[in-house]
Formats: sequence, C-alpha cells, structure tokens
Amino acid sequence: MLEPRIDQQPAEAGSILNVSRRSFLRGAGGLALGIYFAPLLGKLGDAQAASDFEPNAFVRIAPDGTVTVIAKHVEMGQGSYTGLATLVAEELDADWNRVQVEGAPADAKRYANLAFGNLQGTGGSNAMANSFEQMRKAGASARAMLVGAAAEQWKVPAAEIEVHDGVVSHAASGHKASFGELAEAAAKQPVPTDVKLKDPKDFKLIGQVQLPRKDSPSKTDGTAQFTQDVHLPDMLVAVVAHPPRFGAVPAKVDASKAKAVPGVVDVVQFPGSERRFAGVAVLAKNTWAARQGRDALQVEWDESKAFKMGSKEIFAQYRDMASKPGLVARNDGDVAKALEKPAHLIEAEYQFPYLAHAAMEPLNCVVFLKEDGCQIWNGEQWQTGDQMSVAQLLGMEPEQVNITQLYAGGSFGRRANPHSDYVLEAAAIAKAARDQGVKVPIKMVWTREDDTRGGYYRPAFLHRARLAVDAQGNLVGWEQRLVGQSFIVGTPFEKFMVKDGVDKIAVEGAADLPYAVPNLRVEQALADNVTVPTQWWRSVGHTHTAFSTETLIDEAAIAAKQDPYEFRRKLLEKHPRHRGALELVAQRANWLAPLDKGKDGEQRGRGIAVHESFGSFVAQVVEVTYKADKSFKVDRVVCAVDCGLAINPDVIKAQMEGGIGFALSAALHSAITLTDGKVDQSNFHDFQVLRINEMPVVEVHIVPSAEPPTGVGEPGVPPLAPALANALFAATGKRIRNLPIGNQLQA
Repeated sequence: MLEPRIDQQPAEAGSILNVSRRSFLRGAGGLALGIYFAPLLGKLGDAQAASDFEPNAFVRIAPDGTVTVIAKHVEMGQGSYTGLATLVAEELDADWNRVQVEGAPADAKRYANLAFGNLQGTGGSNAMANSFEQMRKAGASARAMLVGAAAEQWKVPAAEIEVHDGVVSHAASGHKASFGELAEAAAKQPVPTDVKLKDPKDFKLIGQVQLPRKDSPSKTDGTAQFTQDVHLPDMLVAVVAHPPRFGAVPAKVDASKAKAVPGVVDVVQFPGSERRFAGVAVLAKNTWAARQGRDALQVEWDESKAFKMGSKEIFAQYRDMASKPGLVARNDGDVAKALEKPAHLIEAEYQFPYLAHAAMEPLNCVVFLKEDGCQIWNGEQWQTGDQMSVAQLLGMEPEQVNITQLYAGGSFGRRANPHSDYVLEAAAIAKAARDQGVKVPIKMVWTREDDTRGGYYRPAFLHRARLAVDAQGNLVGWEQRLVGQSFIVGTPFEKFMVKDGVDKIAVEGAADLPYAVPNLRVEQALADNVTVPTQWWRSVGHTHTAFSTETLIDEAAIAAKQDPYEFRRKLLEKHPRHRGALELVAQRANWLAPLDKGKDGEQRGRGIAVHESFGSFVAQVVEVTYKADKSFKVDRVVCAVDCGLAINPDVIKAQMEGGIGFALSAALHSAITLTDGKVDQSNFHDFQVLRINEMPVVEVHIVPSAEPPTGVGEPGVPPLAPALANALFAATGKRIRNLPIGNQLQA
C-alpha cells in the first residue's frame, strides 16, 4: 500500500522547509531540509515513525555526520550526482568524504527541472544550470542553521563561528563540534528566509580538478543499484515479442510451446497505441526462461497499418522534397541574388541515417501494480511524463504512481521518451498479468536485439545546400534545406518548439548559424508519412546540422583560398564565446604550425570545427593519418569547451572525452537501416560502436569563465564528425557528405 501524502499544501517553488521536527525523526535525530514526499527515508531508523511520515529533502544531515544530498536528476554516467553534491557541499562547507547522494522520487511540485517549468526530468544538458542556485541555497541554509545552533549552545555571536570540512568551531572560546553533534539542535532552528551565497573567489570545491565522483565507488564494488539489480519477492521477468514492423499488432498467438518451457509462468498480450508497440510478453521466473519462452512463441502479426518503407525509399522521397521550397526557418538578405553568379558556387547534399542510442544498459523497468497504486523502479529520466502516462493507462491519479529513481546505465536521451513508451509497456504488461490473476512484481527486460530494433531512433535527415563565395573571398550567400522527421509534433512540446510548422529542434544549429553571412536562408520540410519511431539522441538536431554547416564553412574557406581557422575566426567577430573556444583549440592544437608528416605512403590531415549547443561552445581539432591501403586512423582530438563556470572540471573533461567517443561511433560506423519496413540491424556486430583500439588521444581544455554553468553532457558530440571530415579532406582531397564514413574513402 502506498502511503498517503502528509503535506497537501505544496511550498512555493524553490522554498526550503525544515522537516526535521516531524515525527519521523523520533529516535533518529538530525537535520533535514527540503520538502515532503513518501518513498525514500524510512531507512533512517524509526520504523514506526517512518510509516507515519517519510520526508524527502535536498539536504539531510544524520547524527553520525553524514550529509545526504537528494538529487532530482538521474545519474546515468554524466556526473550529475557529483555536480549536485558539489553545489550543496560547497555552501555547506561539508567534508566531501562524508557526503552521499540519493535519487529523488517522482514529484514535480518539489523536484521540477527549472528549465522545464513544472516538469521533473533530466535532459538537454541542463542539470547543473537549473540547479546551480537552488542547490547552493539548500547547502547555505543548512550551514546557517548549524551555525545558529552552535551560537545558541556556546553563547557566542554567530558571526564569529567558522565552518570547515564538516566541523563548526569558535576560535575564541575553543568550542568545536561536528555536523552530527549539532544536527538535532540545528533542526530546531528557524529556516533562514535569505542566505548569502559564497563569492566565487572563496570556492573550495567548485572548480576543483581532483574531486572524486560520488557514483564511482559503488559502481566499482558492484553495490550500485540499477534496474536490473532489483529483485523483489515473487517477482517475474517479462521478455517481449515485438512486431517485426512498426505499427503491426498481434493477430493470432499460439503460446503452448512457450508455456511448456521450464520456468515460464504465463503469457500475456498487451495493447499498443499510435506511439507505442503492442506485443506479447512471456512471464518467467528468470530472464533466460522468459527469453526461451519468447523464442518459442508462435505469433501471426496484422501488418495492415504497419510501416513498410525501406531506407532507400525514404531517402528517395527526401531528395524529391529537397528539390522543392520548404517552410522558412530563417531568411536574411536576398539569397537568390547572392546565388545568381558568384565567383565560387558550392553545392552539396548530405545524408544522415537513423541512429540507435545503444546505451550499455538495454531498456528495462520494474512494476508492482496493486489495487490502490503502482510502484515503479527505473533508471528514471522523465519522471513527470512517465508518472502521468502510467496513471492515465491505469486509471489512477499521478500521486498513486510511485517511482524510485535508480542509476541508469547510459541513456543518451532514450529513457526520456516523450511517449513513455517502454515504461508504459512495462505497466501494460503488469496490468495484463494482473487481469489474468498474476499479481506479482514484473521486471520487463529488453535484450540487446530488442533495444536495437525497438525504435525511437535519431531521425534520418537529408540536407541540400548552396553557398556563394565572391571574388574577394567573402562568403556572401547560404541556402540550406533540411528534410526529415519531427519527433516533436504530436507531443506536449509541440506548442513550444514548433512555430509556423517549423520544428526548432530539427533546424537547431543551422537556423541559428553564428557566422556573418549577409544572405542566409534555411528551409525545412517534414515527412509526415514516414512513421519510424524517433526521438532525441545525444545533442539532438545538432547531430546533423553541425556536420553540414561546419563542413560547408570549410569548403567555403578553401574556395576563398583562406585558412579554415582564420576564415571562421573572421566570421565570428560578433560571437566572442564561439571565437574564444576556437582560438583556444587552435592554440592548444598548434594549428598554425605544420602537421607532423606520416610514414612513407601515409598522408596526414588536420580539421577544425566549432559549434554551440545547449548553451556551451565547443571547438575541436582532429588529426588523421590516411594510409596507403586507403584506410585511416584518427590520431588525436584536441577539444576546447566554454561551459561557463566549471563546477567539476574532471567531470567536464570526462563528458567531452565520452562525447568524442560517442560521436566517433556515429561518424565511423553506426547506422540503422530499414528494408521493407524492417530494421536490418540487431546487435553490436552490425550496429557497430567504437572499439577501444579506435579511440584517439584526446586533450580537453576548459575556457576560463565566470558565466553561469551550462551543459556538458551533449555539446562535445556535434563538432567531432565535421572536424574529422575536414581532416580527411586535408589528407585526401575527398569530401565526405554522408555518414557514417564507413568505406567511402576506399571506393
């Protein structure tokens, strides 16, 4: 049974409440600052009290001195737990070794992502940006209450008290106490209405290069809790038979052979929707039995409404659409006139395939459905959306859907599905099972093959562009058409992100091109008859627009007989942060010096790119070696990032390194293709990701900045592929316009 909410009147957004004096702390003591909700803190000690009231808080200080930070953003490898803990610990002056992090429950009233309005979720590389002030205030408030308690006990002025590394002290009197010793007394202090935050010059943790990550120890010793680690009494595992084509539904199911597999308990069908698969789930006592049972199923599929186009047909349609005017996303000057008779006309067409997210942890979800509520355990990236979608499916109130946030083994956007597809699938299976009398927790597990073929890919796109360079080497005209799918249309985001038919996500990075081009026109065409499930993928629209724009600007520089770096720099005069990242990467890559020569028969090349995404500015230089057998190796990547104030420099560097590896996968190998509506790929043997021997040397340099922090999870991805393509041109004289590169240079 789900416990009822105690506090029915939500506090104002961003407010901090003292929940310490409530009954949950009887026998436990301590200080807890934050807000109220049900699922987390029963483990504090008093079982009876916990059943009466279980709070949740941004900051909790236990009698043993442990500081717990409640993180509203999921940790999926990007370092959010460490970043959020850093913000709190900095203002609290806590001992970093005594700080731990727990995931927040689903409660948008308390834990909304401030960048999303009243929605709770993680995405858009905004975890630190939206939490920067909020979490610092939580830490500063807790510090003020600890100081107030000490001043009261010691009979000394609060202004004379100092706090360092989890110890409160008063030099004149010699008094000293740990956070734990003062926690219970601090809980009786009034919560300050206004607190002064530190001047950046006084930071001790923010900006510190070597600050150990909070998720590393548990991930190293195996105690970290992912969804796959959830084991509940009587729990069954569900493995699902999905339709071979998107939009198909089961027409006839023979489950007799599946039920004969040892360990299989039952087989259930569940309905789909326009945005979610229908399928058949095999319920078993373990994953292997469930998989064997699924393989033994005999299912006839009704494909009357299924999508049946292949990749060749899709791109043929896109080329036809690109030959006609589209909806205008940007229109500066007179592009038609600029393109009439330029000294140099550049014409290019780019093709980008569908891409799977291919996270380390395939999709999974645990659901325990009861008469009066639903409990979910998940690497939860989209709390509000999933909570509301499941509630609607089950005919419940959102408050009856309790979501426990666990670690996620990567996501790259996949777990933040706008339609809550896989979470709804798990809930639908649990509902169908309950309707058949199976009233136990259900763990839905997707195999790697399910994950690869499970849809919701980065959309395929086709770009067509024309650029004009005059006789003086000036870029005077730019026309670009982008054709693809929108995953925003038909979602709650449509009213914010689609204007006059133009999907801002699809054209981001092109429609806001920073280069000073007097005549610029960007158009968009969306194919509403192509219904391959798609959604955001790490860096979203920038994944394809950065490639076309940054290779086009390189072509323009070559046509103008100018250095690609200097050409960019000149056109970015009004964009100092783009320019700053560009200058730093050129300096650290020694761009103006000749590139070291290769061995006999080898040609070496160097390429550059700069791109803004999610408020951050990233420039990269790639060095390659082109070999006599027409293969090539990426030798070195130098990266410069301006993400505002660097909260955790080591995390920033790790995210840039990871983003570069992730981008290299897509640049070199990865593609989802379809034949007659069926996905061709199934696992890493044919949807190849980067191998360790392909990872280049990476150097990351952070632009010093006092600007507010911005994203780092995604911005490292967009510049890599164009910088690589530009480097290959420098080495071979061949332009790459289609991704992945694959064997194009060997043709």
